[in-house]
Amino acid sequence: MTVCINCLWAFLVGGALCTVGQVLIDYTKLTPARILVSYVVIGVVLTAIGVYDPLVKFAGAGATVPLTGFGYSLAMGIKEGIKQYGIMGILSGGLTATSAGIAAAIFFGLIMALIFKPGDK
Repeated sequence: MTVCINCLWAFLVGGALCTVGQVLIDYTKLTPARILVSYVVIGVVLTAIGVYDPLVKFAGAGATVPLTGFGYSLAMGIKEGIKQYGIMGILSGGLTATSAGIAAAIFFGLIMALIFKPGDK
C-alpha cells in the first residue's frame, strides 16, 4: 500500500510542477525556453535554501523528474564537489552529477533526429 501512496504523491507533485509550466506557456508571453531555464534556476535556488530536499524526500520522482529536479541535481553535485575539491568543485561537481542526464539527452536527441528528420516550420 505504501508503494501506491508514494506513486500517488509523485504523480500529484510532478503533475503540479508540470501544470504550472503549462499555465505559464498558455497564459504568459514567456517562451518555453525561458520557462525551462527558470525551472532549472528555481530548482537550484530552492535546493540552496533547503526547501527542495524535503520535497524530493516526500515526492521522489515527482520532484526529481521535472526540470526543477535537474536544478536540484546540479545544486547537490556542486555541494558535494565543494566538499571534495573546494572552490574547484563548483564546476566539476555540477557537471559530474548531471553528466549522465546530459549525455542521455544528447544521445537520444540525435537518435530521434536521425529517425524522424526534423525540420523548421
